[in-house]
Amino acid sequence: MKLPNRKDATISKIKLTGYLLSLTHKRGKSKAKFFIGIGFNETNSNELETALLRIARLNEVKSTKNEVKKDMRTLETITITKYEIDGKIEAPNGKSYMVRTVWAIVNKIKIPHLATVYPRRQGV
Repeated sequence: MKLPNRKDATISKIKLTGYLLSLTHKRGKSKAKFFIGIGFNETNSNELETALLRIARLNEVKSTKNEVKKDMRTLETITITKYEIDGKIEAPNGKSYMVRTVWAIVNKIKIPHLATVYPRRQGV
């Protein structure tokens, strides 16, 4: 199965630079160490974005998970479906690396957005 609405998949700039490439973000700094270590940074973050979007658009979904949450602003119940997709990215250092991307689709919006990404061991 492919990611639904994959052609419309999006990654916010804040997710790229304020999370995946931020050495000061509480949960993102370990990811930033990886991505910065293989040559990505704020000046070439568009290359990382392109590589991650390519995974979402071309690769098969490995697993899905549904979460039901209450929107505290509207008190509406929302369903978020998360899709895990593995793929390779070509890094600025000239090597390729396996990563797992997680894309989220909120029931009312239908546009996949990147929730997180992390490196995978080769052969996993």
